[in-house]
Amino acid sequence: MKKKIIIVSCILLIILVAVIITFFLNQSHKEKESNQSLETTNQIPDESLSLQVMVLNKTNTTITVEDKNNIIYTFSYHSDDSNLSINVGDYLKLTYEGKLDANFERQDAIIINCENITSELQIQDMLDEGFLNNYYAKAISKLKTMTLEEKIAQILLVRYPNNGTEEQQKYQFGGYLFFAKDFQGKTKEEVINMINNANKVSKIPLLTAVDEEGGTVVRISSNPNLFDEPFKSPRELYQEGGFELIKEDTITKSNLLQSLGINLNLAPVVDVATNKDDYMYNRSIGLSTDQTNIYAKTVIEASKELGVSYTLKHFPGYGNNVDTHTETSIDSRSYDDIITNDIPPFQAGIKSGAEAVLVSHNIVTSIDENNPASLSPSIHNILHNMLDFQGIIITDDLDMGAVSNIENNVVKSIISGNNLIIVTDYKKSINEVKKAIDNQIISENYLDKLVIKIIAWKYYKGLLN
Repeated sequence: MKKKIIIVSCILLIILVAVIITFFLNQSHKEKESNQSLETTNQIPDESLSLQVMVLNKTNTTITVEDKNNIIYTFSYHSDDSNLSINVGDYLKLTYEGKLDANFERQDAIIINCENITSELQIQDMLDEGFLNNYYAKAISKLKTMTLEEKIAQILLVRYPNNGTEEQQKYQFGGYLFFAKDFQGKTKEEVINMINNANKVSKIPLLTAVDEEGGTVVRISSNPNLFDEPFKSPRELYQEGGFELIKEDTITKSNLLQSLGINLNLAPVVDVATNKDDYMYNRSIGLSTDQTNIYAKTVIEASKELGVSYTLKHFPGYGNNVDTHTETSIDSRSYDDIITNDIPPFQAGIKSGAEAVLVSHNIVTSIDENNPASLSPSIHNILHNMLDFQGIIITDDLDMGAVSNIENNVVKSIISGNNLIIVTDYKKSINEVKKAIDNQIISENYLDKLVIKIIAWKYYKGLLN
């Protein structure tokens, strides 16, 4: 009898070990598949290829174009080539052969034919087929009622001025970004009135945004009139109750914001920062890449259907870099390091339904050594091509120290692939864009494409009906 029991026990133990091994092999296989997906989604054609594109910008030697999927290409050309008589804003059927580099820039790619098809295409032919696709027709109809100045203002998320209602009536901004000073000492009713008054003079309802991250960045909950206590940081929440408490906190936060009239939260911070000396450590969850993936997924999924859109930031990952509010930040990490350690939380959040991603001002030398991420087409191409993101790309504030001294930074942010531009000096920004359109540096056609996407988002969010 004892022998039988021992034999049965051994068999059960062998089965248990086999099950455990199988489980871990499957997990490893899934992880490997996921990593392969991240690495191989970014396909760079190296043979002759035809593209339908819109011309974003041109110089005497290069043209910058964007295709239907929002991928931005740069090609060399000869200005005396009769086949390339083109203008900014034209639609082209462009055929090239040779190789592009990993950033979709000219390497040894040569344009072999270029046909202007502007008369054949409409703006809707150049719009992606992402989650906003069903709202583009309504957005195009709304666009036709707008002046050039109103279209420029619609792509701006403006730091709320003291006379917000009057300025909104004059300029018709796409949205306002509120800071702690805008809520300080106010009651809930006063906050609601502040936002309602600005919306009453808006031809198109406003995006109303805050950075309500929790911890050191609490614009609303720092006011005890609006909430009992400041929201805790993601790291504090995780230490107290894991991801379940983070989920509950996201729901509570969303309900508060929605009740005040706030419809966009510039959170969560999904930067991977595990060193206490890192500038972003206190604002991050402070965990590994894998755990940060779960954090991004948890927040985005919990926020759905609650009336507030959440924003993954700061793409492509902040790392251990310095504060870009005051100075230039150089990220010298390798491309593989960033792709392996920093990009996955953004990928996880996007797969979970994130509608917006905010791009940092760090100069990431392994991707684009010449431009801050917020002004880099190469960074935006990773979002569109590698992560298949078809939502709203938002810049960090272009009046921050790291980029404020860059000439024409608003225009550069548009050409780089952003949809919504955060600015403080809105008068300068509007004038800069208008001048660029007048001088054919950028086109009104491309501005229309950006405006359509913002208005479609407002339909999607239920701000317009």
